Amino acid sequence: MKLIADCGSTKIDWCLITRDGDNGTVMIERRFETPGLNAVMLTADEIAQRLGSELAPVIAPYAQLIDNAYFYGAGCISPEVCGNVARALEAIMPNAKVEVDTDLLAAARALCGREAGIACILGTGSNSCYYDGERITSNVSPLGYILGDEGSGAVLGKLLVGNVLKNQLPLDLCVKFLDQYGLDRMKIIENVYRKPGANKFLASVSPFLNENIDRAEIKDMVVEAFRQFFIRNISAYEGLRAGGMPAINFVGSIAHYYRRQLAQAAASCGYELGAVIKSPMEGLLQYHTQVW
Repeated sequence: MKLIADCGSTKIDWCLITRDGDNGTVMIERRFETPGLNAVMLTADEIAQRLGSELAPVIAPYAQLIDNAYFYGAGCISPEVCGNVARALEAIMPNAKVEVDTDLLAAARALCGREAGIACILGTGSNSCYYDGERITSNVSPLGYILGDEGSGAVLGKLLVGNVLKNQLPLDLCVKFLDQYGLDRMKIIENVYRKPGANKFLASVSPFLNENIDRAEIKDMVVEAFRQFFIRNISAYEGLRAGGMPAINFVGSIAHYYRRQLAQAAASCGYELGAVIKSPMEGLLQYHTQVW
């Protein structure tokens, strides 16, 4: 039995799979969600407490049967952090071999499987890598929504509220946005500069762009944001693969909902859009069941 986890800051998507001993058929035993976490922001004790209270009761009937656990998580960026998560999981599943790695590797494995390619994340934040079919060999630092994260939900939201407050959009769109979200200048400033989680707040208002994507001003803003993602990130991978650049693959809600604008931005920068999936779990299930 295997347990696979796709962990973000908002939620963790868990999938428990088993294989029929007679015919080798792989089946989903259980799929569920628990609250998300960012491991780099938590101590080892906090991670153990969270997983102990939120995961352990759900998988208690299966804990002794799990042979392998694969945890891909936001913030799993160093051996120390990965070790904290691994030890917490080993305490819950004593017979399991536990592997902990980044959400970017999850994206690469889900999108590319065991083939080389470029894998990207476009969600609340953004990230990208060149993947050789086994591991990530090159990564342009995303730098977060203040210095980077081009094309992400947080940056799209930042561009939107900035253009609203500076009257760079038509008046009817500005009024519509402020009314729809119950915001004004001071509430926006409070959420961005005085409260924690400014990136989540900014990403939370970005759906307004998709709802009004038929307006030229909105569409142009979104396409340009995606162009900046390609210019500032993907251009660094040119030349890594013989025979020219492969198609650029994406996972994440922003890539999913803005696929047409993403394709337009890619073409304008000379790239081809490859696979686009909303969540990595289906691809991870395929990856981890190819070799049991």
